[in-house]
Parts: sequence; C-alpha cells; structure tokens
Amino acid sequence: MRSGRTRGTGTRHGLARVLSKRGLCSRSEAERRIRDGRVQLDGRVVRDPEHPTDALSAVILMDGIETGATTPRYLMLNKSRGLVTTLSDERGRDTVYRCFDGANLGWIAPVGRLDKASEGLLLFSNDPAWAARITDPSTGPGKRYHVQVDCIPDAALLARIAQGIDIDGEHLSAVDVSLLRAGDKHAWLEITLDEGRNRQIRRLLQAFDIGVLRLLRVAIGTLQLGELPKGKWRLLTAAEIESFS
Repeated sequence: MRSGRTRGTGTRHGLARVLSKRGLCSRSEAERRIRDGRVQLDGRVVRDPEHPTDALSAVILMDGIETGATTPRYLMLNKSRGLVTTLSDERGRDTVYRCFDGANLGWIAPVGRLDKASEGLLLFSNDPAWAARITDPSTGPGKRYHVQVDCIPDAALLARIAQGIDIDGEHLSAVDVSLLRAGDKHAWLEITLDEGRNRQIRRLLQAFDIGVLRLLRVAIGTLQLGELPKGKWRLLTAAEIESFS
C-alpha cells in the first residue's frame, strides 16, 4: 500500500509564488534561489520559478530543509529618519531591518515604503496577499502625513495643492491638505493620500515651490502611529490586522 501525502489537493501556482505565499521569502528572492538550484520539489531539483506547484500538498525543500507555511506576522515600525526601506543597501547605509536585530522574526517585507528622509508608520508582514490589499492604489486605505514646510501656505494655496498638478505627464494630488499649526516662518500641514507614488508629497509640494523640512506618516487607514517610540516596533492586534481585510 502506498503511503505519503495526497497529491492534487490544492490550487496550483508557480513554484516561486508558492514559496512567497508560504511566507518564506519574497517572490523575487524565491526566483533567485530556484534558479540557483537550491529548491527541490517532491524529491527533485526544479530550476523553473513558474513550475506548476500544488500550493497545499507540495513537499518543498530549500537548501535541504523542508519548508512549510510560516506563522503569519503583522507588525508596525516607527521608522527613524535616515534609514533605507530595503533589506540591504549597496552603499552600506543603515536599513529599517536594523530595528529588528535579535527579534528572530524570520522573513518579513515592508508594506509600501518611506524614503530615507521620511519618518513614521511603516508596516511589515510575511503575508503577501494582505500586503497587496494595503498597497493597491485603487482599494487600499488612505495614508495620513504630518509635513513641516518652509513657508506658511494660505487657504488658496492649500486648495491648489490638494487639486494637484501635472508633472511630466503624471498627475500628483492629495485627498486632503490642511494647516495644522504655523509659526513665524514654518508650518505643519496634514496631508492625506489615497495612493503612494514615489516621493509623491515632496514632488507635489516642490511643484508649488514649497520645501519639506520633515515628513512623518502618522496613520494608515484607521491604524494610528500613536505613542510608539521612534525606532521601535510592535505586533498588530487581531482587530488591527482585520481592519485591512
């Protein structure tokens, strides 16, 4: 009598996608490992990242170690200014992963990005489907920022910023722009975006000759940065995870 796992019980996807969905590494990293011959599928080395694979029942070894679905992880970080949102940096700059040293979290990926000079709320997870819902520009949650600028815009200028402007064939705008507080020379604005294009706020304000002194993301959807100290992280609660579903 034959023994072993039952085959054909799950949906079939490309091998790299299955590894990513199991929360083991990013899809691009899975593709690289597969092409390097480090992955075995049901007892044989497979070098094609798109090889059809049963997502539930496939026996997959990576570097000789059997893989399985990892525990889903969802967390938030208060990113400090000066950190790069990447796993490693070819120029040797500090990355956001420095904040997780010694935590033994396994593979987690940033959900969206903050540029080096920006601060605040940054999500991480090993659940690609959950991350995709958040970063989807058409259905993802709004993101709120507090931005210190080098002038004191009046109401008319704030309205023009929200309406947006075309730059090199791309329309940049905001859902809402309001004045939080103002000093003698500088002001803090609250800006809400419904998508996250590369350096969107900085480029939008620059188009109106406004310089950004500080940029802090304070909320994603209903999730608030709150009192989380700079450079620290915490796991999301079940309710917070569900709020993005």
